[in-house]
Amino acid sequence: MSETTHERATSAAPPPPGENLSAAELAARHGLAVSGARPSLPAYVRQLWGRRHFILSFSQAKLTAQYSQAKMGQVWQVLTPLLNAAVYLLIFGILLGGRGGMDMPEYIPFLVIGVFLFTFTQQSVMAGVKSIPGNIGLVRALHFPRASLPISFVLQQLQQLMFSTVVILVVLIGFGHYPSWTWLLVVPTLLLQLVFNSGLALVFARWGAAVPDLAQLMPFVLRTAMYGSGVLFPIGHILADRDWPGWIADVALANPISVYMELFRHATITDGPHHGGLAGYFWLLAVGYALLAFAAGFVYFWKAEERYGRG
Repeated sequence: MSETTHERATSAAPPPPGENLSAAELAARHGLAVSGARPSLPAYVRQLWGRRHFILSFSQAKLTAQYSQAKMGQVWQVLTPLLNAAVYLLIFGILLGGRGGMDMPEYIPFLVIGVFLFTFTQQSVMAGVKSIPGNIGLVRALHFPRASLPISFVLQQLQQLMFSTVVILVVLIGFGHYPSWTWLLVVPTLLLQLVFNSGLALVFARWGAAVPDLAQLMPFVLRTAMYGSGVLFPIGHILADRDWPGWIADVALANPISVYMELFRHATITDGPHHGGLAGYFWLLAVGYALLAFAAGFVYFWKAEERYGRG
């Protein structure tokens, strides 16, 4: 074969497989996928359900480790918000007269319920903010649905609230508010708040992953929310003293933090203004807030799934 004939045969030969394909086309031909790519929403839900044992075990381990260096251990789970309630009682209940016409046997349970339930939401939000940056090594080392982290931290806060609920019940009975059938409404109230807090934690987990400094700002935001949600004093009474329109108090009471606290208070405090039924729309608000917050928070978090731990 002459040199010219050989050159023609070489130039006419087909290109090697994949020579003219893009990287994406070549990967698709061989069944390769992007590492850490976001799965579809149904697949993500299935993955999360498959990690349910990890979520629960992780939350329990974090709860045990939280106070492992303190001599009194997990007693601080209850003692910390109880001491906060004592400080607020001194300042708002005694010195500033912010009881709103309630006597002490009603105001003290009112205050303790508010502080413990607000702490549940407050700590859930803060745990959500820190869930990705605070576990970045785990996020980068292992492949798992990242929503497992904020949800597990909310479950950790729920377990803390269970200890606190025992203290709340002791306080109620100690001040003459004895169990009745309405106390059963505490269970759906806390479950709805759990769902709502999980939604908040998922939203703030995405924000915290993008802006680590958010953890420094959130205590100020949450403190403002506490003062504006009737945790320490009855909103209606305080606003009535200022001759503001009644609808402002209604709007303030309709914020999610207030709704869950008011449902708990009306279910357990058996004397005074908080004794008796609460407007039915409060339950509608509680269900609506819980479902909306969780659905929106879950989808919002899932949309950034492939970006967590990439910074």
